[in-house]
Amino acid sequence: MYFTDRGIEELVQRRGEEEVSLGWLGERLREFVDLNPEFETQVERLATWLARLDDEDE
Repeated sequence: MYFTDRGIEELVQRRGEEEVSLGWLGERLREFVDLNPEFETQVERLATWLARLDDEDE
């Protein structure tokens, strides 16, 4: 189990029944990076990966 799995499990446990828009998620990611600029690259990689999930070329 990766260390991040604990955070993911907590997210699913606490917020798993909620529905959110991708716009809301984007704003939360921007807010997180504003507060934690050292994670800008990782958040960018996650956002790009999520955005391209349906791309058949990758």
